[in-house]
Amino acid sequence: MKNTILTAKLPALCSLLALFILLAGCTFDYGEDISSGDSIPDLVMDNVEYVRVRSSDPIARFSAERAERYENLNLMKLINFTFEQYGEDGEEVNAYGSAGRASVDIETSNIIMDNGIRVEVESEDIIIVTEQLEWKDEERLLYTKEDSKVNILQNNGTNFIGIGLRADARKRTWAFYGEVSGTYIYDDE
Repeated sequence: MKNTILTAKLPALCSLLALFILLAGCTFDYGEDISSGDSIPDLVMDNVEYVRVRSSDPIARFSAERAERYENLNLMKLINFTFEQYGEDGEEVNAYGSAGRASVDIETSNIIMDNGIRVEVESEDIIIVTEQLEWKDEERLLYTKEDSKVNILQNNGTNFIGIGLRADARKRTWAFYGEVSGTYIYDDE
């Protein structure tokens, strides 16, 4: 009887080993870049809030519905991203904004935002509305693609719609790449 049970299990075991050897020789296509690990986030967080502090004063607050961090790419991808930038004393919010998506270069702090962007800078009384916007931190430049539609508003009724935007935060200047139209209201105050 033992011999019969052993011979009955031996073909099943041989079939299982043959299947294992066959599968070990196969390769599967999981898509591009999966093997490098670049397309799989190292860290995923939902409902994230991050406060950047300098000399015990908050300088900025970021929040996102979802954050994905990619260490090999030095990249953080954010979904439904909002931010606040504090003034010099760290108490009052000077600028705030939102975007459907954002990518942050972890090393340079450069940011690329898209999908319904709105940025408000209270100290400059300016609101920028566009679909794509980039921030170069070291150069202190804010710009769009040259063909992006941009709407710039002020509380006094000034309203410009232009193509492409480049704003230099150090020089406090901004310019459109292409056509622009709108209304400029001069306040003597």
